[in-house]
Amino acid sequence: MKSQLRHLLLGLVCGAFLFATATIHAQTDAKAESYPWKAGHARVDVTPENPVWMAGYAGRKAPFDGVRQPIFAKCIAIEDADGYRLAIVTLDLIGVTKEMRTSLEQHAKANHKVLEQGLLINASHTHSGPAIRTFQPPGGGTERVGYGGIPEAEAEQRAQEVIANKAVLDRKLKALIDDAFAKLAPAQLSYSHARCGFSMNRRTPVGEGFANSPYPDGPVDQSVPVLQVRDSEGTLKAVMFGYACHATTMGDMKIHGDWPGYAQAYFEKDNPGVMAAFLNGCSGDQNPYPRRLEVFLERHGHSMATAIEAALETPAQPLSGPLKSAIAWPEVAYDTPPTREEIVEKTKSTDGYDARHAEMLLAILDAKGELPKSYPVPVQVIRFADTLTLCAIGGEVVIDYALRLKRELAEVSSAPVWVAGYSNEVIAYIPSKRVREEGGYEGGGAMRYFRSVIHPGPWAPSVEETLINAIYDLEETLRTGGD
Repeated sequence: MKSQLRHLLLGLVCGAFLFATATIHAQTDAKAESYPWKAGHARVDVTPENPVWMAGYAGRKAPFDGVRQPIFAKCIAIEDADGYRLAIVTLDLIGVTKEMRTSLEQHAKANHKVLEQGLLINASHTHSGPAIRTFQPPGGGTERVGYGGIPEAEAEQRAQEVIANKAVLDRKLKALIDDAFAKLAPAQLSYSHARCGFSMNRRTPVGEGFANSPYPDGPVDQSVPVLQVRDSEGTLKAVMFGYACHATTMGDMKIHGDWPGYAQAYFEKDNPGVMAAFLNGCSGDQNPYPRRLEVFLERHGHSMATAIEAALETPAQPLSGPLKSAIAWPEVAYDTPPTREEIVEKTKSTDGYDARHAEMLLAILDAKGELPKSYPVPVQVIRFADTLTLCAIGGEVVIDYALRLKRELAEVSSAPVWVAGYSNEVIAYIPSKRVREEGGYEGGGAMRYFRSVIHPGPWAPSVEETLINAIYDLEETLRTGGD
């Protein structure tokens, strides 16, 4: 009798739980339908038709020799009840150039009434995609690719191949935006999140420096934010998911999207008719572990696809409007530049990267009489009323920015905060004050490798406050109703 009573009580509890859960989901669906969103989505294959130079690793000295997986660009177009429009373009590419941003911005504004602040372009930072930049040698001359070790004539020829592929890419991305806005239809938007565990901080303290290796005690953000796009009937049509982790599982000579590409492909295979897009987070000092083997591409991809599925199982936060966005390009100062004498001395370095960087700085000094003092780094804030705040920062942003913004913005807004790096232009690593003071690769050592944008040296220690304050100014303006 006692056993039967326990079963009866358990049944009543379970029934009450299921009823409560159903009620929650019913309320969620009803609230989601209460705001009249329109949304559309599209994708385009951006795999180069012919072998071109690869991006991501300086040691490569040849074009790609095969395709392990096609790579894509994807777009989610959104319109609120007032006709305000947003276009989010995600790329299975190494980065975003200013040239790319300007071209798509002009197209979206002229053809789809998307304002400058209503366009967000984000790169997965796969190190297994085509190069999207070329550079001029010190003193000018024909565009080139590579870091040395290849004949000059080949460097010039390969640059022309990269330039030709960029022209094709530009046409495809404009058509992608057109396609997404052509598919605008009544939609429900919602936000949910889960977690995934393969990212790890890669700045392992070794003596007075840092090794690029797994550091389990370093800061990390393993959250997986997910934007759900459903049609007016509640059927899932697209997801956009985020994560803070470098796309550097493999560094071979094959084209593929690394773990983000595999995650998108696996999720889409398991959910026919649903598009998955990846919005890269503050991945500057985060790596996927383990690495270096193809099997880990598959495992990390499956892990992330499972995390997205888990996020879909949680109660979703319906997104309300109106939609607001703002963008700024604050000038981020460089640290005290080297003198001409110091630069000349560095040209004699036996380290080829140091010597070439010094030669480029000398060319700037000879042409302009001084080195640049700052560079404009894009920051963007997008608010779905009081239901979601999305912050996007240019460059290879370290994890401290995500942790700080999510913590401090929570004090002024009850809305979830989503932070993306690698957005609108990727021009260098963006260290926090802590990482800048610690030094190492992300702290300033990597600045010598960038050639399409030539940096005289590390950022000034004020880099974090400059960018954070610019974001807070934008967020406050949007939250308080300013223009």
